[in-house]
Amino acid sequence: MKKEVIIYTTTLCPVCAMVKTFFTNLNIPFQEVNIDFNPLAMVKLVSKTFRLTVPQTNINGEWVFGFNPGLMLEKWNALIK
Repeated sequence: MKKEVIIYTTTLCPVCAMVKTFFTNLNIPFQEVNIDFNPLAMVKLVSKTFRLTVPQTNINGEWVFGFNPGLMLEKWNALIK
């Protein structure tokens, strides 16, 4: 199974920066989608999650909202088993 982390962010979101720093410090690669610069991605995101807030992190199809390190690690570790 392919491991993939996508973090949906906005430019001025301090919690988004925390999530990116968290994954960077653990050397876990991620793709960032800044919805400030990609309105189509924002529409798709809201249609999938029904949430207007960021950060929203997709870890191989599983959503984590906000900054929840324990849940993020749990989702990531489930992928490497």
